[in-house]
Amino acid sequence: MNLYTIDTGFFKLDGGAMFGVVPKSLWSRTNPPDAKNLCTWATRLLLMEDGNQLTLIDTGLGDKQDAKFFGHYDLHGDATLDSSLAKHGFHRDDITDIILTHLHFDHCGGAIKRENEQLIPAFKNAKYWSNEKHWDWATVDPNPRERASFLKENILPIQESGQLNFLAEGQSFNEKVGIRYANGHTEAMMLPQIQYKGKTILYMADLLPSVGHIPIPYVMSYDVRPLVTMDERKDYWQEIVDNEYILYLEHDPEHECCTLQHTEKGIRLKETFKLSEIYF
Repeated sequence: MNLYTIDTGFFKLDGGAMFGVVPKSLWSRTNPPDAKNLCTWATRLLLMEDGNQLTLIDTGLGDKQDAKFFGHYDLHGDATLDSSLAKHGFHRDDITDIILTHLHFDHCGGAIKRENEQLIPAFKNAKYWSNEKHWDWATVDPNPRERASFLKENILPIQESGQLNFLAEGQSFNEKVGIRYANGHTEAMMLPQIQYKGKTILYMADLLPSVGHIPIPYVMSYDVRPLVTMDERKDYWQEIVDNEYILYLEHDPEHECCTLQHTEKGIRLKETFKLSEIYF
């Protein structure tokens, strides 16, 4: 198996919303805001090449929304999904599988593209993977807190195309990629857990947006069940330290990967590094 970082650019979100009840005087040390109190975040995906299977985890924001929509998020940066794939010798038509950790627009917006006036899968040869519990949570009757993040144009065309598949609870994606779950940020968010040359890499999605979010109480205001997130973090963080997992960060603007360690203040950052710098 080979792993590749797929950068798709940056966007901005309100710093207070990203850190919940944590005072700005604390979170701004690691994630300094601009004059509008907006912090920069990455949309960093992970590509897994394993024989004839080429799997992309999440798809970023995409580009089909209008200028008014994207104007709220200040998209910037030179990297795109297509340019990052090309850097590693791939094209989006080579993708065989898409794992969608969850259906918020910054994670699944690139799954669907607009061609003329039609909404079609952006990866025509791929199977799209979600789970039934989260799919129903996002589509049947979205709660008022998350409704603005579950955009129908990002989600329903996946099902209409016939390319949607569900992973059952407890089912692995394949023999090297298991699926863990977290329910605090949203219902049944999937965290791919990858066995790679003797090490375990956990794709953190929104359980850990950045290294600035490592302290247990540093929970986003976007989480529907913040106390559940805190309990999940406590359990996951202990497991991560005990088993020396490598964490892959989707939203950290600077750091691709990190590890954790015990300190006098609790579990904190150990080190950061690029995916390409992992040594075995």
